[in-house]
Amino acid sequence: MRKLYRNNQEGKLFGVCAGLADHFELDPVIFRIGFVGAFLFIGIGFLPYLLLALIIPKDPRFL
Repeated sequence: MRKLYRNNQEGKLFGVCAGLADHFELDPVIFRIGFVGAFLFIGIGFLPYLLLALIIPKDPRFL
């Protein structure tokens, strides 16, 4: 089973979107658009992003 890690090498802010993209084998732009869209249209998006940044551990390969 693959683990979910933040990818600080390819990430822009905390590496959450890049880590999610690595885990689900998708483009990180999809997750970035999702978080920004949730922030702009619903008013949330930054809070879940920050929570994920605190919960998801850093990738041990890039420490």
